[in-house]
Amino acid sequence: MKYNKKALLSRKIKHIDIKKFNSIPLIDSFDDMAFQSRNLARACKIYDEMLKNKKCTVILCLAGSLVSAGMKKIIIDLIENNMVDVIVSTGAIVVDQDFFEGLGFNHYRGFANADDEELRKLMIDRIYDTFIDEEDLRVCDMTTKKIADSMPTGAYSSREFIYLMGEYLDYNCKNAESFVQTAYKKEVPIFCPAFSDSSAGFGLVFHQTEKKKESISIDSVKDFRELTELKVKSDESGLLMIGGGVPKNFVQDTVVAADIIGVDAPMHKYAIQLTVADERDGALSGSTLKEANSWGKVDSGFEQMVYGEATLTFPLLASYVYHKGSWKNRNGKKLNEFFS
Repeated sequence: MKYNKKALLSRKIKHIDIKKFNSIPLIDSFDDMAFQSRNLARACKIYDEMLKNKKCTVILCLAGSLVSAGMKKIIIDLIENNMVDVIVSTGAIVVDQDFFEGLGFNHYRGFANADDEELRKLMIDRIYDTFIDEEDLRVCDMTTKKIADSMPTGAYSSREFIYLMGEYLDYNCKNAESFVQTAYKKEVPIFCPAFSDSSAGFGLVFHQTEKKKESISIDSVKDFRELTELKVKSDESGLLMIGGGVPKNFVQDTVVAADIIGVDAPMHKYAIQLTVADERDGALSGSTLKEANSWGKVDSGFEQMVYGEATLTFPLLASYVYHKGSWKNRNGKKLNEFFS
């Protein structure tokens, strides 16, 4: 079957707006039900408690294909309304998805049973039922190289590099909505502990190949130290984890890191994870928050696992806390300024 590239890349993914619907009545009904509906209701209440607690630093962890699936506006609203203070993410969400759209590109509605060989010939990449133009991604690659080329030689945390990405979008954004740009404006730090595992990785490889000894590098240890410093600075902390993987473990490990360097930092007081991963194989993404308590990472009492796919659970949770309005009494912590 022959495909037409223009036709395949014609229906843009649209981002859901949590301000347009109020999930409180639905979540309140879920609370009187069972299984994952009740778990989601409890998670919503815990997130609302985080926002009521002005001492709490809220850390949002992102994994999976969230922006490409239509949830960029949710993340922007959480940042814009002081509902999150720190973000720890996979590189793909930050670079290939959000920064990519900030440059003026889009994700498109596709289909899961596509002929992938034909897609490859057309330079169309597939994320389940979503399509991306590989030629646009190459522009994204080279834009990260352009940013790297402008920086003095040295080792940088991913937070420092992503801050410059936000600054770049502030002058060059071709799409009015980007959470990288919003975080830049709100001084919300974004960490990507596996930053090179993204479109930025290709640009940075090209940058180092070309610049050699005058190139920059991303220092994941500096990421870990900076995030640990933020944990130590925080009186209390809460985790909102969408998916699992590296962001989940990275942020939980800050408590242990603080202990190892001889600084007292309490376990994360609140923790929510929205996931489809299973705990039975011992893998990180499905490990429960109660298990994290045995490692001294997450306190018990205000933790909740929710087993459900994020395009369903995340919008409902975010709409609930947005319409509850506890964020209205909360000021942004501007934690990027901590490193100035």
